[in-house]
Amino acid sequence: MIRIELPEAPPPPSAYAEADRRQAIEDLLRGNRFDPVGLGPGPFALHLMVREGRLILDIRDKDDAPLRAIILVLGPFRRLIKDYLMLVENHEEAVTTGAMDARVQAIDMGRRGLHNEAAELLTTRLDGRIAVDFETARRLFTLIAALHQRV
Repeated sequence: MIRIELPEAPPPPSAYAEADRRQAIEDLLRGNRFDPVGLGPGPFALHLMVREGRLILDIRDKDDAPLRAIILVLGPFRRLIKDYLMLVENHEEAVTTGAMDARVQAIDMGRRGLHNEAAELLTTRLDGRIAVDFETARRLFTLIAALHQRV
C-alpha cells in the first residue's frame, strides 16, 4: 500500500486516539503485506470506510482508479472493537493521571492480546480475497477501530 484514505469525519475523541490512528497509517505505509487476489503486485491505495455496519476496503491503483471493493460485516469484530476502544481509553487515562507502571503495563498487555485476536480474525475474514501478514492485520484493525469510534 502506498496510500491509505479514511473518510473525513468529526475529530476523534482525543489527541491520543488520533496519534494511535496516525501511527498505524505511518507503520502501514512503511511496511505491509497487502496482496489482493487477482490484482497483481500493486502498488495499491486503500480507502477504508464504515457504512451501515459494514467495513468497506476500497482498493485502488496508484492513480486512485477503483480496482475492487471488499465488504466485511463488522458483527464478528464488534466485541473486539468495543473492548479495544475501552482499553485505549483506560490507557490514556492511566498515562495522563500518572498511574503506576504496573497498571499501564497490564492495560498494554490486554490491548496487545485484543490486537492479536482481531488480527487473526481479520486475516481469516480476508482469506481468499486479500493476503495480509500479521502486522498489517494488526495495524488495519487499529484503523477499523478508529473508524468505528468516529461513526
